[in-house]
Amino acid sequence: MSEQPTKTTVTITVDGREIEAEPGELVIAAAQRHGIYIPRFCWHERMSPVGMCRMCLVDVDTGRGPALTVSCMAPVSPGMMVDTDSERVKKAQEGVLEFLLANHPLDCPVCDKGGECPLQDQAFSHGPGESRFVEEKRHYEKPIPISDLVFLDRERCILCDRCTRFAKEVAGDPLIHFTHRGNGTQVLTFPDEPFSSYFSGNTVQICPVGALTAKPYRFKARPWDLEQVESTCTTCSVGCRITVQSSRNEVLRYQGVDSDPVNWGWLCDKGRFAFESVNSDLRLSRPAVRKGDELVEVGWGPALDEAARLVREALDTAGPAGIGVIGGARLTNEDAYAWAKLVKGILSVANVDAQLADGLPADALLSLPWATIDEACAAPTLVLLGPDLKEELPVLYLRVRDAAERRAIRILELSTHDTGLTPYAWRSLRYRPGEQAAAVRSLLGQGDPGAVGSSEADLAEVRDQLAKGVVVLAGRPSLADHPELTVDALLALRDALPQARFLPALRRGNVLGALLAGLAPGVVAGGVPTDAAGDALRAAWPTLPIDRGLDTAGILRAAAGGDLRCLVLLGADPLSDVPDRQLVEQALAGVPVVAVDTFLSPSSARAQVVLAAAAFAERSGTTTNLEGRVTELSAKVTSMGTCRPDWLVAADLAHALGHDLGLDSLEAIRAEMAEVGGRFAAVTEEALKAQPDGVLVSAEPTCHAVASPPEVPAKNAFNHRLVVARKLYDGGVAVQTSPSLAGLAPGARLRLHPLDAGALGVVAGTAVRVTSPRTSLSLEVEPDAGVPRGVAVVVANQPGVAVADLLDLSAPVTDLRVETI
Repeated sequence: MSEQPTKTTVTITVDGREIEAEPGELVIAAAQRHGIYIPRFCWHERMSPVGMCRMCLVDVDTGRGPALTVSCMAPVSPGMMVDTDSERVKKAQEGVLEFLLANHPLDCPVCDKGGECPLQDQAFSHGPGESRFVEEKRHYEKPIPISDLVFLDRERCILCDRCTRFAKEVAGDPLIHFTHRGNGTQVLTFPDEPFSSYFSGNTVQICPVGALTAKPYRFKARPWDLEQVESTCTTCSVGCRITVQSSRNEVLRYQGVDSDPVNWGWLCDKGRFAFESVNSDLRLSRPAVRKGDELVEVGWGPALDEAARLVREALDTAGPAGIGVIGGARLTNEDAYAWAKLVKGILSVANVDAQLADGLPADALLSLPWATIDEACAAPTLVLLGPDLKEELPVLYLRVRDAAERRAIRILELSTHDTGLTPYAWRSLRYRPGEQAAAVRSLLGQGDPGAVGSSEADLAEVRDQLAKGVVVLAGRPSLADHPELTVDALLALRDALPQARFLPALRRGNVLGALLAGLAPGVVAGGVPTDAAGDALRAAWPTLPIDRGLDTAGILRAAAGGDLRCLVLLGADPLSDVPDRQLVEQALAGVPVVAVDTFLSPSSARAQVVLAAAAFAERSGTTTNLEGRVTELSAKVTSMGTCRPDWLVAADLAHALGHDLGLDSLEAIRAEMAEVGGRFAAVTEEALKAQPDGVLVSAEPTCHAVASPPEVPAKNAFNHRLVVARKLYDGGVAVQTSPSLAGLAPGARLRLHPLDAGALGVVAGTAVRVTSPRTSLSLEVEPDAGVPRGVAVVVANQPGVAVADLLDLSAPVTDLRVETI
């Protein structure tokens, strides 16, 4: 007789219907999974239950007779009987609503939440219809700004604890909390401490009433005025799922969508409120051609003809080596593929790079076995060898923080200074800037334990933990360090830990998609090396480059040296983003530039031709997030002026050059991408429709990389070794053209250990002169105990100060002399 499988679920009965629930699952969650809605205000599936509002009362009988029970606090048990619709339940829910509405203002006609308010909806569906309270309602000043982005109306608050739980449990920023007692209980911030969290917009979305409202959306529209499509945020490379909502052909709001493998419904405030840039008056609406010292708007015909002339002249005088292409990480997968096919497959140009010399080499990234976000958050050990996630990839920070707090993964942080995840790390090991490879080898027992300031006994415990399984979060820790130093460290981990997987921590929205499309040196579509291109790709791309090609640093040096005849910028702004401003200035001064962009950035303002591209929410396509998950983007509004999608610009430029890309729609591009093979082979129309959370590309390596790190010089004891990091809010176009975000960029300050600041005789806010081998700048000092002695940390791309002036791309590290003024 065959054995019966062991039952792993619990059978309960809800409203006379038997359902299966997971052991320990809450009644409200089990009922919801089976399509039975129990009203609620305080309960949220992504936060711990608190049973505050009592709206989810149901009759529960566990064998001792029915009793009114809070369903968001009651776990299921075998044989449990639940009644969600009895007369007693209805009476209890009516009473709860009557008490909640006793002091709630009747301002639905002017409340931003009206029309999408759970309190309003449940007052109609579960309320008593009238109130016995005739007393004067409570009154507070309304509203009060609790941050630059969020307003609080305390009269509307029902004390559900959602916002305060989110701030404490999810974001780790307990800046909003209950104050006072009894009838005077209210939600407030602490004195002189605004709700300055990177995630404050989530509290507005999850608030079940209109107590919290977002300044950028306030009084802009009613829910019934809005139309929406589901899309993917491309502000960074996490790929959070969102809805794009518009009214009268204007984008008015982004809302988070709960994608279980990615963002869990959360968004950072930059991603949530950067929709304002789509509507900006500073947007390019037509192409422009330089006439004298000015860029003059023209039609598409003359602009494309002029761009084709510049490209043709470069090919005629210097061949394919005379053209360089920088950018592509802000494009869709289809856009990137169309440009890669034009540049590499038709013009045979090899000098192409989607990164701006601030990431990691493409062949190194493509030589690592990739991990998913879920795998990183479930690994026994997560090694952080990259940037500060809270500043660069905020929603990934939320996922990792949750894993450390609730799932007991162990975070091993390797960094030059404290980061947002330092409080949650199992071990935080510090290395000197430029010595990340030495730190890794000491961890692996291949070098001096002093490289991370730990004893051999401590490192032996770390090695034992690494042997249990590891995911490495791999990115560029500092823009002042040569990228090969980080590649050396990552490849050492790969070679020593065969079971290790890697999650690329790259900032720009579709950088992996652009690399896989072929916008990288030595790589063609599918993320395969040029010399390994298959027959299908060679048939679609008739003229592949012979040479490997130059990366961004090499392209800029070639332009500065006069070896380049034309530079094409695809949504790229090297003047703002490349960590060597002197080199960029020389490059842009020495070569004609064709720019494809949505705004006139500092770099595109130097161009001879600017081709106006459609922005996010104006174009459709797909994007690839940092784990290799391909999800769809959706157009919601019409393009501004005569802007065109980037793939169409590529096709039109090919036509002006006398070629035909053979791509006349997004569907045709997507089909060809799947047909040519490589990592995009599984990304078909059918797969995208069948998998709403996205299609994962192959995670297995397609390239082979060997590290070639430069020698790091010894540090002079009187100097500080520089770390150049990033902040969420910066001088980039998305922030500076969004009025609600533009003032949040903190500016560049020199962060030093307090003892180093004291040795200089300076205090917070004192201006000092910092001198690198390139130049000198004046910066204000910010003492920070999280920065080791002898190290200086500065933030890149902030308004007013060009930190990139200090840097030299060819230098392994950068040392600063810090002097009082």
